[in-house]
Amino acid sequence: MSYKFSTIFHKSQNVTIGAVHFPPLLGYKDFPGYKLARTNALKDLSAFQAGGFDAIILENNYDIPHTEFVDPSIITSMTYLIEKIRAQTKLPLGASVLWNDYKTALSLAKTLNLQFIRVPVFVDNVKTACGIIEGDAKKVIAYRKLIGAEHVAIFTDIHVKHAELLSKKTITQSAKAAIKSGSDGLIITGKWTGQAPDLNELARVRKSVGDFPIIIGSGTDAQNVSALFQFANGTIVSTALKKGTAKKQEVNVKGYDQRIDKVKAKKFIQSIKTKRV
Repeated sequence: MSYKFSTIFHKSQNVTIGAVHFPPLLGYKDFPGYKLARTNALKDLSAFQAGGFDAIILENNYDIPHTEFVDPSIITSMTYLIEKIRAQTKLPLGASVLWNDYKTALSLAKTLNLQFIRVPVFVDNVKTACGIIEGDAKKVIAYRKLIGAEHVAIFTDIHVKHAELLSKKTITQSAKAAIKSGSDGLIITGKWTGQAPDLNELARVRKSVGDFPIIIGSGTDAQNVSALFQFANGTIVSTALKKGTAKKQEVNVKGYDQRIDKVKAKKFIQSIKTKRV
């Protein structure tokens, strides 16, 4: 078991991480302004806290089209919003800066007292809507050391969603490569937002990595969490808990104006407590 994983969450199983998705941020045409962005983010935080989630991850999910590394306007926006959220909770916080801006994520973590970050491309090479992204784990680890953020956990996707895999490695090979390269936890997803990983594939990864932390990065809901937690230590959840129905033509399945439903959040946590996992 990764020391950082259990230290951050104060447990090693059934860890629930709620994802707060920011709206399009400064520089994007649909940016709603800081006031509404802050209000909605705090509403989602409140719903996750009321539901009993263990941690929160903050993400510029609706900055479409994404870029591999973000502009200063996004860094400024995320700094402002995360600072407001940090002031309202003692829960562990993380950051994911899409598409693969590990430098900004680590800098935010170092500056704003965040405990972990998510790096979508760490050891794989993938083709995304914003171009080809080549994982370079050595650079990620070196940058964390450069800024004195060794205490920040780096959770890394393997065979990440929303991407075409260009590497030749199987998912178990990518898992082992990520661990060897310094990952503090593996994130496994389905192919798209709202799609859970294949259980057989998940089982193969678990067998290959022993007790190393595995986090489900997409598709977890109250109905499948019991099955997924047979092999995973935690999960990141958001879309399944948002109010309303899926929107056509929305790449993220639901829109940035759809808030986390407090009742759904509570039922999700209760489904974990009442089922044997």
